[in-house]
Formats: sequence, C-alpha cells, structure tokens
Amino acid sequence: MNIYTVSLFGHREVPDFKSVENLLLSELYRLFDQHEFISFVLGRNGEFDEYAAMILKRIQRQYGKDRCEIVLVLPYWVSDIEYYATYYDSVYIPEEISNNIYPKRAITVRNRIMIDRSDEIIFYVNKNKGGAYMTYKYAIKCGKRFVNIAK
Repeated sequence: MNIYTVSLFGHREVPDFKSVENLLLSELYRLFDQHEFISFVLGRNGEFDEYAAMILKRIQRQYGKDRCEIVLVLPYWVSDIEYYATYYDSVYIPEEISNNIYPKRAITVRNRIMIDRSDEIIFYVNKNKGGAYMTYKYAIKCGKRFVNIAK
C-alpha cells in the first residue's frame, strides 16, 4: 500500500474556527480523492493542532481507519502520554530529539523532522512570526508541496 504523509501546522491561536474548519475540510476531501492511504501527522501545541485533530477524528470515522491514520508527534516526554495514546492512532517522540534539548528548541527540531518526512503539508499561517511561520519558511526552503489555508 502506498502511504501518503501529510503534516499539519498552524498558529497557537485561531480566531475564526469555523472558516478554518471549512478550508481544512476542503483540503482533506481533496487528499482522500487523490490517495489510497494518508498518514496525518501533527503536534499538539495550540488551538490549530487541537482543532485539526478533532476534524481528522471526524473524517476518520467517515472514511475509516483503513484509509487514514492520525499520528501525534511529541517534541518531548509528557506526563499524560497515555491519554494521547488513547486518542491518536499512534504517538511518538522522534529518536533525533534527545532529552537534553531545551523544550522550545525541541519543538523546532520536531517540526523540521515532520516536514522532512512529509509528502505534503497543510498550514494555517497568517502571521509573519512564531513557530508555525518558521516551519512554513522551512517547508518553502525544502521545496515541499504545501497549501496554506490561511491565504
């Protein structure tokens, strides 16, 4: 089976969730029309990540786990990892991230690893600052296929 990997990134705060939901759903339906199996990869560092996970769970119920998986990539160990393991299909911390990395730096390293391993990225970036913006710039530098639903 051919697995298409899609990472999702967005700002910590989302002012208009409903419009973001509609734009994200449009992109997700496009992906399901084009690919046999999709591995959706995301973090959990803000409102966009939480909204995206919620939308992905709903889409997964519609299309089934035989068409997609939802993977949480953490930048470091968290105390409630067991909770996340019940919500997501899988949870992992990349081997490249050691416990000696400062937490903010670990998020940046995790984001770059996600970009490097993705076939496509969905962004919600409407500001020229912050971690989501830096990740967006990294994806452009890497020549990755992406869509920014905020523009």
